[in-house]
Amino acid sequence: MKGKKNLKRSAPAEENNGTTEVKKPKLVTHSSHKSVGGIVLTLGQGDVGQLGLGEDVMERKRPALLSLPEPIVQAEAGGMHTVCLGASGSVYTFGCNDEGALGRDTTEEGSETQPAKVDLAEKVVQISAGDSHTAALTDDGRVFLFGSFRDNNGVIGLLEPMKKSMVPIQVPVNVPVVKIASGNDHLVMLTSDGDLYTSGCGEQGQLGRVPERFTNRGGRKGLERLLIPQCIRLKAKGCRRVAFQDVFCGAYFTFAVSQEGHVYGFGLSNYHQLGTRTTNPCFAPQNLTAFKNSTKSWVAFSGGQHHTVCVDSEGNAYSLGRAEYGRLGLGENASEKAEPTPIPNLPKVASVACGASVSYAVSRDGRVFSWGMGTNQQLGTGEEDDVWSPFKMTGKQLENREVLSVSSGGQHTVLLVKDCS
Repeated sequence: MKGKKNLKRSAPAEENNGTTEVKKPKLVTHSSHKSVGGIVLTLGQGDVGQLGLGEDVMERKRPALLSLPEPIVQAEAGGMHTVCLGASGSVYTFGCNDEGALGRDTTEEGSETQPAKVDLAEKVVQISAGDSHTAALTDDGRVFLFGSFRDNNGVIGLLEPMKKSMVPIQVPVNVPVVKIASGNDHLVMLTSDGDLYTSGCGEQGQLGRVPERFTNRGGRKGLERLLIPQCIRLKAKGCRRVAFQDVFCGAYFTFAVSQEGHVYGFGLSNYHQLGTRTTNPCFAPQNLTAFKNSTKSWVAFSGGQHHTVCVDSEGNAYSLGRAEYGRLGLGENASEKAEPTPIPNLPKVASVACGASVSYAVSRDGRVFSWGMGTNQQLGTGEEDDVWSPFKMTGKQLENREVLSVSSGGQHTVLLVKDCS
């Protein structure tokens, strides 16, 4: 990347009537930055501390209340860890720290099983989490990253080949970033200019900028080709540059919405989870005709390993991709879907989330619905049976509370809720 520099936090000081003034950096904003504080509930498997309930709690069949030092505005489940963003801009982590995904020292026995603060002086406005990495976006548009990316052969590094980081390090992107999104092993950054920068594993095309012949550890250019964030260059008809307004990740694929409202996708689509006609991976962004509809716009996407759940501007939820274990929410006789298919028996939806083989929807009135594979107790049914249609999650900790968001990892689920006023 030419002219690679770290972003500066502030402009040079200026003399003004004998006093020194420091220009404050322009603060970044995006609709994905949340401000409503709540409390965190966790459920599912917790054998490596990802429930945040201490060393002795290995499983929760129903949502359990977490103790955190301040209201939480965002809670994200990684593969085997959890990340929470406090209203103050502080970041708290717990769970598996083998690759550094917690961004803090966990040498004291059991310290990874309870929430603790990451040492990051900057104010964070958004977080994202993958299998073994965590990203944090600051209010002045910088991104900090900790942990490691992996491919099918193991660790590939974070920003340098084969080097993981146990503490936050700044990502070299010299344009302010307004949103971040993590897949299992890739990171996508949306800049204030509407560009997309990607880094991480590119084996399935999820970076959108690396040709297939170079995806195996970067080819002759090595891992730097994958790990150093680079911009996706995409032109529309008439050689106009495509600018983006939003971005979302599945496990091995990426969705991006252009400023004109077109949906682009790249990455794994072996079960049509991108809505492509074929099951070939997409190594460059494709304008997805399956999402073209003049009567609606698409406002949210979430993806598991092999399926996608999405929401339109009217609050209707849809699913596509692999149908096994009920992850599409379309009933027991559902088959694989190559285009977005309305999910029945759901009220108007505010947001959706996917784990590997599970799905969730938060209704506009604050209820949460789950469906998919029941094996890991992630669905909140209290049983291990698969659920083929949306199930309203209940439990003592959900009584008289409104659900703000849901996030699902490899074997656990995290809810952000607030007391009903």
